[in-house]
Amino acid sequence: MKSCAILAALLLLAAQPAATATAPRIDIENRGASNRPTGLMTDLVTDAHTVYRDGIPTGESVDGLSEEEAAARTFAAIRSSRPTFGWIVPDCGRATHQKAYRIILADNAADARARRGNVWDSGTVRSAQSAAVPYGGSGLQPGRLYFWSVQVTTDTGGRSDWSEVQAFRTAGELEPYAPSYRPQVRRADLASRIERLDTETTLLDFGRASFGSLRVSLSSPEGGDTVYVAIGEAMKEGRIDNRPPGTVRYYRYPVVLKQGRHPYDIVPEHDRRNTGPQAVLMPGYIGEVAPFRYCQIENYAGDIASDDVVRLTVTYPFDRNAAHFASDNAALNSVWELCRYSIEATSALGIYIDGDRERIPYEADAIINQLGHYAVDREYAMARRSSEYLLQHPTWPTEWILQALIIAWNDYLYTGDLRSVEANYDLLAARTLRSLRRDNGLISTRAGDEIKTDTFRRSIRFNGDISDIVDWPRGSEDDNYAFTDYNTVVNAFHYRAMQLLGHMAEALGRHDEARGIADYCSSFRDTFNASFMDPATGTYIDGIGTGHRSLHANIFPLAFGLVPDEYRQSVVEYIRSRGMACSVYAAQFLMDGLYDAAEADYALHLLTKDDLRSWRNMLRAGATITFEAWDNSFKPNQDWNHAWGAAPADIIPMRLVGVRPTAPAAAAIEVRPQTSSLRHVTADVPTIRGTVEVDIDNTGDTYRLRVRIPANTDARILLPAPGHKYTLRRDGRRIHPRRSGGTAFIDAGTVPSGEYVFTVERAE
Repeated sequence: MKSCAILAALLLLAAQPAATATAPRIDIENRGASNRPTGLMTDLVTDAHTVYRDGIPTGESVDGLSEEEAAARTFAAIRSSRPTFGWIVPDCGRATHQKAYRIILADNAADARARRGNVWDSGTVRSAQSAAVPYGGSGLQPGRLYFWSVQVTTDTGGRSDWSEVQAFRTAGELEPYAPSYRPQVRRADLASRIERLDTETTLLDFGRASFGSLRVSLSSPEGGDTVYVAIGEAMKEGRIDNRPPGTVRYYRYPVVLKQGRHPYDIVPEHDRRNTGPQAVLMPGYIGEVAPFRYCQIENYAGDIASDDVVRLTVTYPFDRNAAHFASDNAALNSVWELCRYSIEATSALGIYIDGDRERIPYEADAIINQLGHYAVDREYAMARRSSEYLLQHPTWPTEWILQALIIAWNDYLYTGDLRSVEANYDLLAARTLRSLRRDNGLISTRAGDEIKTDTFRRSIRFNGDISDIVDWPRGSEDDNYAFTDYNTVVNAFHYRAMQLLGHMAEALGRHDEARGIADYCSSFRDTFNASFMDPATGTYIDGIGTGHRSLHANIFPLAFGLVPDEYRQSVVEYIRSRGMACSVYAAQFLMDGLYDAAEADYALHLLTKDDLRSWRNMLRAGATITFEAWDNSFKPNQDWNHAWGAAPADIIPMRLVGVRPTAPAAAAIEVRPQTSSLRHVTADVPTIRGTVEVDIDNTGDTYRLRVRIPANTDARILLPAPGHKYTLRRDGRRIHPRRSGGTAFIDAGTVPSGEYVFTVERAE
């Protein structure tokens, strides 16, 4: 009976529109006026009240469960005894800023509805903070139900109505701080195409690959006959490719039918490699999954209806409506959707992994997953969980040890929650690898034996030797990088890690330490350029002792702000000369550097080109999730479900559309579109404070930006500078541009929340 009930629930979900990817919100009380906070977050988790059974939303709320029912369900157990709270400030018109808030926390619904904080009442706190607001009461108790609500005061709307009351349960064991997150969930997918290949073979195409299992309903008059069910990621000559290259997936299972009509669960078998001791495992309430797009029913003469075969797709909960991008360039739109979906589809393990072959978290994968996740959804709890996991389980490449600082800083910048940085500061300081600095002022993993000592290994939590990687795989994707004792790429990462450690120290109030780190970075930048810059060519060599110049030795200094002004153009020109001579991973840093250098035309070319090293090549090969490499020819054992190939998921909204936070939790943002030759662009870019809406029209003579900034956020607007005289207008009124620090952009000033129209018009 349980199986039938689950199947019915899944089929009901399958009948819903595809855009409804999140569970329906069950409010404790009816929604009232719009002048109240929305988008509540408990410990960075949205929908903390939502209940699931076997990964399926039940429509229940955690406050309605008995203890016995709670034990049989899953939900977002809050793991901190001192959680944070967040909300979206109600939009009460242009220039809405929060002036104060009041939070109440109760241990029963009645007090919460009456706005009596019998556990904690913050009182009226004069503050603009609306994300990661710390709990100020006594530590919460494990395994308990709590209710909270918030009221804010704004400078445009006065005192708001109270928010809905949100319920949450704490975990069975609590720490003062621990990352909270939601459980993985399942949805039912029905095939978008069914084709009869012969009298006993039916092919079903689900349209896109996903991680999941399968449930088929088949009939047999007498029983005992064997049907074969095959699932796979690739097609060949009109059928599922049963010998795909690399670790592209294919499975085939026999099913012995019973008499009559019955459902059969096709659960992928365990893979020794991706379920080993280093791998992240699927939770028991979900079971094993595999990535696949196609299903083939073989040795079965019966008809197959659309609801006879249900793919049970597994993801972390996603709001597919949170982000949007469209332009007049169809190729760019396809690349965006490929990469956006890749972030969602590869979330099945609940922690960022490197694809299905290993299912191991690696820092390099996590950076791109993290940024992509920030760009396509508003909840960042999975990113926080992955960051914390990698701090305790680092991997072997030198640069990826250093990337822990980038991941941690991204986490703070986008969430505004400093607890992870504070809890892990000493470990993060060790991960800068400053202890490997030599007499020449540079760091090296090859010029001494320090990396082999137990003291060093303990300091970075890695029980092994680290070594330089540059890019992966070596040889085919590193532009023939010449490895030496003093590596340009490694030292560029060290500079960036130290720079970010200084920012974190400042945020923690360690001001003397921050000043010392800033001095260190200034001196190190000089040493770096004296050691690795070749003045004769104006480009960087791969390391001390070689004259070889690779793409990588130049893109990382550019992306990390190490290039002196006098060499910036020569470095960019060399980068352009090398094309995409890097992996899908390094493409993230290549694109970051190009957009920092205002090379919008060339960046758009790389995003939309269709040769072998391109995202369009993945689409041409049949990808619906990004590949581990540009093509099978560059990595014969690659898998087809690797989010580190999805850099455009963040590059397009954050760099091309240009929406990026400049202060923690998007208290301040920058809108700096670099749309090149695109004539029309629309985008919704989620932030923790709400959605930034962008609409751009470019006729050549007029560049028009319509932008809507969420409440409690300020935005600096920078527009592409035309090559002719112009007039700048805001909402139809002429304004004078400010100095932008360069010639590529017009600084239209900083505006508070609200909707604005900026135009740059050709002047006579």
